[in-house]
Amino acid sequence: MVMTSKKKKRAPSNANWSRKNAVKDNDKSGLRQPSIYHALVIIFLEFFCWGLLTSPIIKVLNDTFPDHTFLMNGLIQGVKGMLSFLSAPLIGALSDVWGRKPFLILTVSFTCAPIPLMKISPWWYFAILSMSGIFAVTFSVVFAYVADVTSEEERSVAYGLSLKKLGKDRLILMLCVAVFLSYLPEAGEYSCFFVYLRLVMGFSAEEVASFIAVVGVLSVVAQTLVLTLLMRYLGYKHAIMFGLVFEMVQLACYGFGSQTWIVWCSGAIAAMSSITYPAISSFVSAHVYADQQGVAQGMVTGIRGLCNGLGPALYGFIFYLFHVDLNDMADSNKKKPILLNNSSHPTTTNTLLNVVPGPPFAFGAILVILALLVTVFIPDNPHQKGMSSPTKRVLTHDSFSKDLGSKKYEKEPLMVDSDIEIQT
Repeated sequence: MVMTSKKKKRAPSNANWSRKNAVKDNDKSGLRQPSIYHALVIIFLEFFCWGLLTSPIIKVLNDTFPDHTFLMNGLIQGVKGMLSFLSAPLIGALSDVWGRKPFLILTVSFTCAPIPLMKISPWWYFAILSMSGIFAVTFSVVFAYVADVTSEEERSVAYGLSLKKLGKDRLILMLCVAVFLSYLPEAGEYSCFFVYLRLVMGFSAEEVASFIAVVGVLSVVAQTLVLTLLMRYLGYKHAIMFGLVFEMVQLACYGFGSQTWIVWCSGAIAAMSSITYPAISSFVSAHVYADQQGVAQGMVTGIRGLCNGLGPALYGFIFYLFHVDLNDMADSNKKKPILLNNSSHPTTTNTLLNVVPGPPFAFGAILVILALLVTVFIPDNPHQKGMSSPTKRVLTHDSFSKDLGSKKYEKEPLMVDSDIEIQT
């Protein structure tokens, strides 16, 4: 009787499916057709919007907290990052159930919500900016959307496992550690580097803008052309290691270099290092089933959110230890770099800063070396060690029932379709 009831319900569902496909075929060339370009437009506009506000944010931050500009920046970004770390996996999992579009609208709205308050009330701006981390996790949903509309081979150029399996899967644990160690210094760098160029290295506003533009263009080339070639000829692991090596070199150059030409060369190296996170995301997403992409991308995005909180605070603390205050002082408009010293430790501080002009960047290079060592122990092709590829095997109810008693499924699977029975 169960089999007959299933057969009766199957016919109308197939008919509905055919009607939906007919509508999609008629609108195949329209804007409603799912495409990776939709995700690209969203990410571009969001980053372009915040990129335009780099200088105004620095000014508002300094005007609001003139005594401890850099430390307060780390605190604000830390609260936002911690909230993102807690909410990103949940938002990703909910998008698996309710769809990507509503949560894309929600995350983008909360990401941009603090911007108007910058002019109205700086205090409200920083308060809302801190709390916006609850829903400002656009990457969690965008990466899941990309996985929905692309094949496994295409995910490396387009762009993440569950909280339950994080501590049980050694491979995923190693990847998460690599993400944490590599993105922690990167997040700290993003929070202070442009101010560092302006106040310490003596860059003018035009030079900072040119630097951002050049690195941005080179990053686009690296994340499309270079990453595609690396993934095709070297594979996931070596592409990750390639990006980590370049990240280590550019952080070391920022930490020990005091000349302008070194900074410009480091910018080109930094563009090549931008392939690290897309390569890691591609590696992880290759081992995640279609209905788990939101949870997976949310997990990695959550770790990045944690780094976005800890990174600025860590860099601010290191600058504080070395008696460096990146406040926007009156003489910051001069071409001459600011002298970094402290009267209580004049000899020691000056000596260290002469050897290591950028102490946080040098420390970040050490963290990336640790991430590189972790990546060395990641297997080149985990599928050869018993893990089947999602493209080679589809988990239906019948196939899962046959393998339920085998050793392969001694651990509870994550969000398998057979766990939930829907009555129609």
